[in-house]
Amino acid sequence: AAYASVVAERLADRVPMWITINEPAEVTLLGYGLGEHAPGKQLVFDALPAAHHQLLAHGLGVQALRAAGARHIGIAASHSPVWAAGDGEEDRAAAALYDTLTNRLFADPILTGAYPDGLESLLPGPVAEDLKAISAPLDWYGVNYYNPMLVGAPAPAGGSAFGGIEIPSGLPFGIREIEGYERTDFDWPVVPDGLRELLGTLRERYGDRLPPLYITENGCSYGDGPDPGTGRIEDARRIAYHEGHVRALHEAIAEGADVRGYFIWSILDNFEWAEGYRQRFGLVHVDYETLARTPKESYAWYRDLIKSGR
Repeated sequence: AAYASVVAERLADRVPMWITINEPAEVTLLGYGLGEHAPGKQLVFDALPAAHHQLLAHGLGVQALRAAGARHIGIAASHSPVWAAGDGEEDRAAAALYDTLTNRLFADPILTGAYPDGLESLLPGPVAEDLKAISAPLDWYGVNYYNPMLVGAPAPAGGSAFGGIEIPSGLPFGIREIEGYERTDFDWPVVPDGLRELLGTLRERYGDRLPPLYITENGCSYGDGPDPGTGRIEDARRIAYHEGHVRALHEAIAEGADVRGYFIWSILDNFEWAEGYRQRFGLVHVDYETLARTPKESYAWYRDLIKSGR
């Protein structure tokens, strides 16, 4: 809140949209739960207080931003459809738990003022006063979407993998690999219709409590580099990825989703969490030795898409 005040006091008259916190689920799960990201703690379910304190920081940050004159305030939360690996009761229960921990743990308190049933005992309590701040009304809600998750009962052999990260044994769910779809160079499945499905789930789950939506992140990692002869970067896979997702987004809007904007992750190849510079999400290629920037073919495709409005 103190930091938000300092920034807004200087920039409230120039910045048209504000995000309090980006991807609290990743910070909680990968930073405090599994230790893959900073600060590298492996607390598993004891990481839940980190989720609560991020949400409280969000709520207090909203108050600070409004007090300093900022407008159009939201949060950017990662969300994924969660698919049960099978029709059995154990698979469905495991998928529901995973959905609660990665989707509802963050959206429920922000949009409804309450945590999902059964979680409050794992949080630093009492949380009633905190929830009043956490659920402060927002001008918009940001959704970061990359792919669905396939979840089932724990494998008999123990742990499973999550995006190349080993999941400890003993958890009441297991992550399965989604088959039958193309994959990015980050080994993530390409499922455009998952974005349409996700937006429909949010509408059904939160109804009138759901503010206007922005897709604050959607993107793919492909390592295409400049052609030695022409210098061009013909990243046709990235174009296909975004065309598919924009079409899925239009289908969701036609079904009633109130989506006001779509932002590609990312304009530039960037430092990507624990992956460093190994994954390239940008519409613009960055040579990390010379810092030369080369627009990829996807950059021109997206520019033309925006111009045409088609």
